[in-house]
Amino acid sequence: MKDNIEVKVADASHEKYVDTILKTISDAAKVRGTGIAKRTHEYLATKMREAKAVIALDGDKFAGFSYIETWGNKQYVTTSGLIVHPDYRGLGLSKRIKNLTFTLARVRWPQAKIFSLTSGSAVMKMNTQLGYHPVTFNDLTDDESFWRGCEGCINVDVLHRTNRRYCICTAMLYDPEEHLPAKLSKEVLERIKKIDGIK
Repeated sequence: MKDNIEVKVADASHEKYVDTILKTISDAAKVRGTGIAKRTHEYLATKMREAKAVIALDGDKFAGFSYIETWGNKQYVTTSGLIVHPDYRGLGLSKRIKNLTFTLARVRWPQAKIFSLTSGSAVMKMNTQLGYHPVTFNDLTDDESFWRGCEGCINVDVLHRTNRRYCICTAMLYDPEEHLPAKLSKEVLERIKKIDGIK
């Protein structure tokens, strides 16, 4: 049964799972005692319709989910709300979901910086494997609509007290510029073109 879990980009047909997703997120936040930004049914349904979400299904049973948000005129992207249903934890499913969400973000916005705010060590480990590194909150988007998403978190008082410099979560950033081919000066590139006979 658990070998047949399908991880795919969600669409409108998956809206029927939204209430289960929201309950799973809420239950996980209570168990962990940490904050997870609250989202509405319509918000997640829209993410599905816009091909900005990834869902994991075991037949017709919900197994996991994550979604993408863009900020600052699409200069920044977050992969958010990663959740795996308790019945499917410990199977490596969160990594499969994270990898597809990350790939979706990279394909749709190849120049965007991808960031993550997390208090979970498993997510930090996955982020590190994908090429993220820890940064300060100042390195993230200054888009006010992103920061309003933190208002539903139980730790928002920490964010306010520190003037949005830090909180309980760790900020991590993937900068595509750091993963592009090695850069050479214009002078060296021109020299190579001459050597190779390229005009």
